[in-house]
Amino acid sequence: METLIQQIINGLVLGSMYALVALGYTMVYGIINLINFAHGEILMVGAMVSWTLVTALADSGLPGWLLMIIGLAAAIVVCAVLNYSVEKIAYRPLRNAPRLAPLITAMGMSLLLQVLAMIIWKPNPKPFPLLLPTTPFDLGGPVITVTQCLILGLTVAILAALMYLVNYTKLGRAMRATAENPRVAGLMGVKPDFIISTTFVIGAALAAVAGLMWAANYGTVQHTMGFMPGLKAFTAAVLGGIGNLAGAVVGGVLLGLIEAIGAGYLGDLTGGVLGSHYADIFAFVALILVLTLRPSGLLGERVADRA
Repeated sequence: METLIQQIINGLVLGSMYALVALGYTMVYGIINLINFAHGEILMVGAMVSWTLVTALADSGLPGWLLMIIGLAAAIVVCAVLNYSVEKIAYRPLRNAPRLAPLITAMGMSLLLQVLAMIIWKPNPKPFPLLLPTTPFDLGGPVITVTQCLILGLTVAILAALMYLVNYTKLGRAMRATAENPRVAGLMGVKPDFIISTTFVIGAALAAVAGLMWAANYGTVQHTMGFMPGLKAFTAAVLGGIGNLAGAVVGGVLLGLIEAIGAGYLGDLTGGVLGSHYADIFAFVALILVLTLRPSGLLGERVADRA
C-alpha cells in the first residue's frame, strides 16, 4: 500500500506537467485544427532559458525561490516570443494549405528548434541547481518534496485561471467563437489572427512553466528533453479528447498515474523481465485501447466541424 500511495503521488506530479503541455496542444488544435509538434521543444527552451538565468545568478546571494521566479519569468517571455514567431512565420502562411503541409512544417520546426538549442547550449546534459529545500515531507511512509508540492499547487492554480479565462472572459468568448468558425467570428468583430497568436502565446507560457518544473523535479536539462514530454502530452490530449480543455487535464493526470503505477509494478508483473524504464508501454497501450474503443477520447471533442 505504501508503494501504491507513493506512485500515485509521483503520477499526480508527472500528470500535472503533462496536463500543462497538453493544454497547449489542445488549445491550438481546437482553434485551427493543427497539431503543433514543436510544442515539446517550447518546453525545452523554457527549461534551458531558466537554467541559463539561474546558473548566471547562482553566486548573487539571492534566495532559491526568487531565482526560480526570475528564471520562470524569463522563460515565459522567451517562449511566448518564440511560439508567436513560429506561428507567424511557419504556420500562418499555410493556414489554408492541405493539412499535411502544416503537419510536416511542425515536425520540421521541432527538429530545427532542437538543433538551434544544441548549438546555443551544447549537447551535453546540464545539472539544474537545487533551488528549493530538498528535505521531503513524510506522509507516514510515502514522501513528497517541496518541488512536487509546488508543481501540484501551481498546476491547479494555472488550470483554474485558464478555465476562467476561456469560459468567463471576453478573450475566452473570442477564442471559442474562433474555434467554432473563424470566418463568422471575423464578421462579428473578432480578429482571428490575433486570437490564434494569443492562443500560441498562452500555450507557450504553460509549456515554459512545465519546462521549469520538469527541470527542477528531475534536476537536469538537455536539448532533447522536450521530445518525450511533448509526445506524452500529445498522447494525453488525445486520450482526454483533443480540443477539450478538461479532457487535456484528465488525460494528462490519467497518463501520469498509469505511467507511475506501471513503473512501480512493471517488474513484478513481468517476473523481472521488464523494468521501470519500460513504463512507456503502459501509456501507449492505454492510448491504443482508448482510440480503439472511443476514437474521440474519453471526454469527446468539443470542436465543431468547420463550414
